[in-house]
Amino acid sequence: MCNHHTHPTTRALSVPTAQASFVTTTIQRRELRADDIAIDIQYCGICHSDIHNAHDDFGRGVFPMVPGHEITGIVTAIGSEVTTFQIGDRVGVGCFVDSCGECVFCLKGEEQFCKKGVVVVFNATGYDGELTYGGYSQHIVVKEQFVLHIPDQLALDIASPLLCAGITTYSPLKHWGVKEGTKVAVLGMGGLGHLAVQFAYKMGAEVTVLSHSANKKDESYAFGADHYYLTTDPATFQELAGQFDLIINTVSANIDVDAFLSILNVDGALVNLGLPNQPDQYNVFSLFAGRRSISASNVGGIKETQEMLNFSAQHNIVPMIEVIDASQVDQAYQRVLDGDVRYRFVIDMSTLV
Repeated sequence: MCNHHTHPTTRALSVPTAQASFVTTTIQRRELRADDIAIDIQYCGICHSDIHNAHDDFGRGVFPMVPGHEITGIVTAIGSEVTTFQIGDRVGVGCFVDSCGECVFCLKGEEQFCKKGVVVVFNATGYDGELTYGGYSQHIVVKEQFVLHIPDQLALDIASPLLCAGITTYSPLKHWGVKEGTKVAVLGMGGLGHLAVQFAYKMGAEVTVLSHSANKKDESYAFGADHYYLTTDPATFQELAGQFDLIINTVSANIDVDAFLSILNVDGALVNLGLPNQPDQYNVFSLFAGRRSISASNVGGIKETQEMLNFSAQHNIVPMIEVIDASQVDQAYQRVLDGDVRYRFVIDMSTLV
């Protein structure tokens, strides 16, 4: 265990400059404050937004950078005022690690919309002026309020993707009121999509997968999908016209928005979870035809993330993962970009030497 009277150091995987390969380095974590929890990181999932940041696709990267926001591990020390966690607890840390705690959104548990600006777990400046470093490391110190309990039924490696991909798909399904009989389409069957299908199915929805590849059909059905259609077939859009209450778009490339709006029912919503690099275009008539809406959803608050973890444990929601060594992250990034992953990479942090 670290001596918490000095700044604890930890090994980490860092990108020295945009697009560079990962190197093993040492970073400092802060000393334990009264409301802090120290965590030994065991696993960290790889999210597409890690890659966007490491490649500086959004132009906001600060380097050297330590990505990672799907963190699971074990509590090794707690601050003097911590009441909800004990040493040895199985815990998770997701996309953010601080917020103002006082604005209307923080007070209702939607920290992701904090008025002062939520502090994300990596590539952000904290309220203390320090740069944040993420989960591709072996140790992290996080404010108690932003730490999550991992239910015993969930293995730590399998739970990792739930902390971003899980809450990112669970939150809009809840917000748009998915229940028994809701007709949900999931566009894209990747890291997000394969979880969206499972959540929607367990909420009682009739689930359709819309994919550009024919080879994920059997897996879609195994995850709980009722139907599978190819987006590359123009007949799909004629056949499904006006059918869906909700389309969850998990694709990070631009789509033909009008085509997808045409398969929404009256009051249906197209909700974007992926972040394409270019603006989307659509015709207002596509909305006008059925009081349809276009929206987007950005993860979820801490309270809802805990609810999602508990729901996953209760309903046996299982991310399909490929566990990799720390030395394989560069190859994993390339494979994500090539669409060659079923369905989420998770780094075993004990292999970081």
